[in-house]
Amino acid sequence: MPPNIILIGPMGVGKTTIGRALAKQLHKEFVDSDQEIEDRTGVSISTIFDIEGEEGFRKREADILKELTQRKDIVLATGGGAVTSEENRKTLRSNGFIVYLHASVDLQLERTRNVKNRPLLQNDDPRETLATLMQEREPIYRQEADLVIDTDEYAPTTVARELSRELKNNGRYSCCAGRAKLSDIY
Repeated sequence: MPPNIILIGPMGVGKTTIGRALAKQLHKEFVDSDQEIEDRTGVSISTIFDIEGEEGFRKREADILKELTQRKDIVLATGGGAVTSEENRKTLRSNGFIVYLHASVDLQLERTRNVKNRPLLQNDDPRETLATLMQEREPIYRQEADLVIDTDEYAPTTVARELSRELKNNGRYSCCAGRAKLSDIY
């Protein structure tokens, strides 16, 4: 089993919820990069966006990802935009097994509709924002993933349990084994 499991995907896909459950099942530490940034700065991601803009936030994100990926035996939930930086992609690729958690735009909208701490969704048409972000980022998520899992039809605990089972399956998904397909896990 790879020492670090890195979860990527859009906001609202369940990276934090699935990540916590997966870490527990694998006896690994769970870390959420956005939560680490908030804990260290003492302010919300939204406040960082307001004061420093997205560019300031992305710089903080790159720094925290470099630091967190040096740890061993973690499950790391990344922010939805972490993969937009080539520097971040290289950091993630070099330090863990990357799992892309995919969800439809409809499910993302449902899961984020009442959440106020998503600065990119604080506009008149969050659905359009989610659709645009998915169109821009999905090719990158898929390119970087060692494993892709569709979370639309499954409870987070089910996804975590099945992912844990697969990762423990005689090292079937090692960092060097190549890329798995969406249907491999279900």
